[in-house]
Amino acid sequence: MNTFATPIDLVRPALIAFGTGTVARLAQWAREQGYARPFVLASSFHARRLDLLGLGDVAAFTDVVAEPDVPNFEAALASATRYKPDLVIGFGGGSVMDVAKLVAALLDGGQALADVVGPDKVTGRRVGLAQVATTAGTGSEVGTRALVTDPVSRNKWAVQSRHLLADIAIVDPALMVTVPPQVTAETGIDAMAHCVEAFTNIKAHPIIDAYAIEGTRLVGRYLARAVADGGDLEARGGMALASLYGGICLGPVNTAGGHAIAYPLGTRHHIAHGAANAVIFPHVLAYNAPAVPAKTALVLEALGLPASDDPATVLERTNGFCARLGIEMRMGPRGVPQDDLPAMADEAFAIKRLIDNNPRPLSSEAILAMYRAAF
Repeated sequence: MNTFATPIDLVRPALIAFGTGTVARLAQWAREQGYARPFVLASSFHARRLDLLGLGDVAAFTDVVAEPDVPNFEAALASATRYKPDLVIGFGGGSVMDVAKLVAALLDGGQALADVVGPDKVTGRRVGLAQVATTAGTGSEVGTRALVTDPVSRNKWAVQSRHLLADIAIVDPALMVTVPPQVTAETGIDAMAHCVEAFTNIKAHPIIDAYAIEGTRLVGRYLARAVADGGDLEARGGMALASLYGGICLGPVNTAGGHAIAYPLGTRHHIAHGAANAVIFPHVLAYNAPAVPAKTALVLEALGLPASDDPATVLERTNGFCARLGIEMRMGPRGVPQDDLPAMADEAFAIKRLIDNNPRPLSSEAILAMYRAAF
């Protein structure tokens, strides 16, 4: 764990517009910046909501899929290249915003996606980038990372660069009231996982701890309310802030074993990212409890649960927290075949950029044991 004396860089968009109605800032900001050819990246669901951006008849690619893969990104890039925009806008959840980052950075054709996988390989960005979040989960609107799945290896390619940072991030809770209860629950757990994994991993830093534990408290206070009543704007706002805080945590600290172990559920079996994190979260927090007992107890307390650092108790209480949101907490009913668990464990263990952040050393055998416990 780091101390106050440990150097750290905290980067965020130059402008974060947060609160109900802030989506109206986008068109105003674009005019002020002199952008004349905006191009929107969105999912098919948001294709019929583009008017909310206030940009008129705007050019768009509206086929970004959940858990986008390389071909989906390439289709988006080709569409943007034909239009030649001066501003790229991500309008959606984390998948859409990640694709928007990569499209904006690679639009000039100077680099290919394979050239920039890893940290700090993007050489620049020649167009503006705006992010408009419509879910409370990834916090991608304020982040410097983007992930897409390689369909050949079935691994996530992670690109990290300050050139992926948005010029403006808009977080308007009113855009989130149509998110269904199940998606609200699962994306909310993703936001929580970002905060908890940043709070407990070996790169944890006091400046990030403040965002991480407050983000966790917001989830404990508001997620169940947002699931129960999607129109509860206070709850939607609380979760939007939790997601944003989680996104801030990702930059300098990042996640750890939990996300690495969750990834194969999405890349191999197409389980939504938030759902995958929910299934895995209680098992990883319990596994790590002996290494970070005080912080584990604080996490439970922040979620509104009785504090504990006993692994069995941690597992029971956090599993119950997720299950009460209506989340299916077993992998078997989600269609994961039991005979694939060893390969999944090996794949997760190979994600060293996250596994090595874990506060307690992880082996493929330990990961396999968690998968079996969650099956």
